[in-house]
Amino acid sequence: MSGDSTFKRGPLSDLRVLELGTLLAGPFCGQLLGDMGAEVIKIEPPGQGDPMRVWGRQKAGEPSLWWPVVARNKKAVTLDMRQEEGQSVFKDLVKNTDFVLENFRPGTMEKWNCGYEELSKINPKLIMIRVSGYGQNGPYSHRAGFGAIGEAMGGLRYVCGDPSTPPSRMGISIGDELAATFACVGALAALHHRDKTGRGQVVDSALYEAVLAMMESLITEYDKTGYIRERTGAILPNVAPSNVYKTSDGLVLIAANQDTVFSRLCEAMQQPTWPTDPRFVNHQARGANQKLLDGLIEAWTQTLPTKKALEVMDEYGVPAGQIYRAPEMLEDPHFKAREAIITTKHPYFGDLKMQNTVPKFSATPGGVHSPAPTELGQHNDEVLSGLLGYGAERLAQLRAAKVI
Repeated sequence: MSGDSTFKRGPLSDLRVLELGTLLAGPFCGQLLGDMGAEVIKIEPPGQGDPMRVWGRQKAGEPSLWWPVVARNKKAVTLDMRQEEGQSVFKDLVKNTDFVLENFRPGTMEKWNCGYEELSKINPKLIMIRVSGYGQNGPYSHRAGFGAIGEAMGGLRYVCGDPSTPPSRMGISIGDELAATFACVGALAALHHRDKTGRGQVVDSALYEAVLAMMESLITEYDKTGYIRERTGAILPNVAPSNVYKTSDGLVLIAANQDTVFSRLCEAMQQPTWPTDPRFVNHQARGANQKLLDGLIEAWTQTLPTKKALEVMDEYGVPAGQIYRAPEMLEDPHFKAREAIITTKHPYFGDLKMQNTVPKFSATPGGVHSPAPTELGQHNDEVLSGLLGYGAERLAQLRAAKVI
């Protein structure tokens, strides 16, 4: 898809995923696995499909521009899991799959006679990836849980934004994506365990726990000092200097909070006494004088255009960067050199730019090898005939019963 005719699917190319569920937390995990080469079969209800097919910003009457990203590298199969016949077809697929990925409310798969206990009898090597708001057990497990709630309960929302305003959200669905990423990591760990033992297991990724895992020392700070982190805008308290500073024509982000890096920043600013100044001599001192230090740095950066400020920071080895939007990303030579953004072929949009796969592999690179399916059940015949050997008569019977 990136124009390389020698493209080979990535390190998971011998593995198969049955992706159930909708929206983002489960499907983003499926996207990650597909990006690394796994065959991902996305199962959607007949006549309905994943709401992600229409979510996101797009022109009126045109397809979603989010769906081509989250559904790339996937095959679309329709299957009514509420019908016994649909459950039977699903179990036929489970016999020769590695992962079942779902993000329903706990108990839904069991209601469909497709819980892990049942499926593992069919395929003892099966790894079941389960993403939910609160996890598979506990007093809240039955509750509906979206990523926003996980962000709130996991502690992220409270510390996001300016202290003068109510808690903010990030401009992306970070709770869902964190839960999906941890689910993917867990799935690969479970795969390693299976390689040693021959047995699968359940990977249980809860939205609020995935967010909580990213909250650094928030819990231990409160446990030992009673300190509760508050909203601090663009800074981390007592981590200085690390902030967004005005230049003569824009903004620049400088992160020089480590002692040796701070010394290099002082050299760049021609302030040789600052590294030994009692106010700035070490991490603790700079933290205590954070506002003063930020003001001094910004007084200097405002004398320079952004481009010049970045050049000086690069010359002295100080981490710095612009705050990018999509236009800056598309023009950046480093993004281009590493193919961080690629141009894919889409049946409706033609050439379509999107982010590349992450991480990069030296021997078995992943990639976007097929566009998101545009039609519901687009791969029904390919999957059900090719993998299960269903003939035309069987497929016709399933269609007549609205199972697929």
